[in-house]
Amino acid sequence: MLHGRKILLVVSGSVAAFKALMLVRLLRAEGATVRAVLTAGGARFVTKEALAAITGEHVSDDLWAAEAEIGHIRLARWAEAVVVAPASASRLAQMAQGLAEDLAGCVLLATRAPVLAAPAMNPAMWAHPATAANVALLAGRGIRFVGPGEGPMAEPESGPGRLSEPEEMLEAIRALFAEGPLKGRHVLVTAGPTREPIDPVRYISNHSSGKQGYAIAAALAAQGARVTLVSGPTSLAAPPGVTLKPVESAREMLAACEAALPADAAIFAAAVADWRVAQEASQKLKKEPGAGAPTLAMALNPDILATISTHTARPKLVVGFAAETERVIENAQKKLARKGCDWIVANDVSGDVFGGGDNTVHLVSAAGVEDWPRMPKEEVAARLAARVAEYFQ
Repeated sequence: MLHGRKILLVVSGSVAAFKALMLVRLLRAEGATVRAVLTAGGARFVTKEALAAITGEHVSDDLWAAEAEIGHIRLARWAEAVVVAPASASRLAQMAQGLAEDLAGCVLLATRAPVLAAPAMNPAMWAHPATAANVALLAGRGIRFVGPGEGPMAEPESGPGRLSEPEEMLEAIRALFAEGPLKGRHVLVTAGPTREPIDPVRYISNHSSGKQGYAIAAALAAQGARVTLVSGPTSLAAPPGVTLKPVESAREMLAACEAALPADAAIFAAAVADWRVAQEASQKLKKEPGAGAPTLAMALNPDILATISTHTARPKLVVGFAAETERVIENAQKKLARKGCDWIVANDVSGDVFGGGDNTVHLVSAAGVEDWPRMPKEEVAARLAARVAEYFQ
């Protein structure tokens, strides 16, 4: 699939940089030509000689030497895709600020090719608001992300921030070159549940696994779309080539969706909590002897689907989901009229849909109702992605 493709690999500072060598082997096995830019931080973990041996190409590591040999402009123009793996917190910050202090920074500013970043850092660094802001800014500029994964780190900690495995990065690179009817389109997808805090240890949520939304994101990427996936808490890994924006609450989800605009289409598959506790307790609510259950005052959460359907930067196509337990089609038709979206995907969740592998849905629009048979969620996603592609043809 990558035969003849020209890929520029930027290796920044991370103990996981050894995976970059493994990635090069996979890329070359598919017939790609790989050149590498090694940053000063990256050189702390892998050598220029090792990269040269694995790539079979000259490795660039000095801006001024590169001017004499290739030049950062020529190197940027040579690449059909630029992959930053690993992408450290520092490198993401430099990319967000547009700094051109080294060869990698100059190339990333000068390239017209798609850019894929594979973050790798300590979980606390990944969770820091500065990193989240940088990732959001870069995603808004069209930078794609793969990972990070979650698991043990070099230090005795575990959590999100682990560099994706080489096979996952390979899939994401393939997605950069995916030819399909949605190539050049940006699609926003939401998935999973939201969690609305009661106190520091309790929350209100639902049984959504996120499987359907994640499958939709993957199917759209396979059609060539650039996909931003805003997801509540799940145990799922981001599909290759899809930019994942993790959130917790409905308010965080709305903010992430608005930050992801503009988009050509938006598909809201998340199971968003309708209500939240009006005032989250700052300390754990205690069960006192002889006292009854506490009374929780509730407040409405923002209506994400309705908000985006009437947004000044409204996507051309807005698709909502209606998870119902009775009068599925009737309720979906009312929701379509009330929310101002274009389509509603309605499904009965009274059985094993939440967390299950199959789904039975009805596509409701102004043109009528399409009843789809029970099928795996991946097939539902593929059929919906095909309908989105037809819409834009």
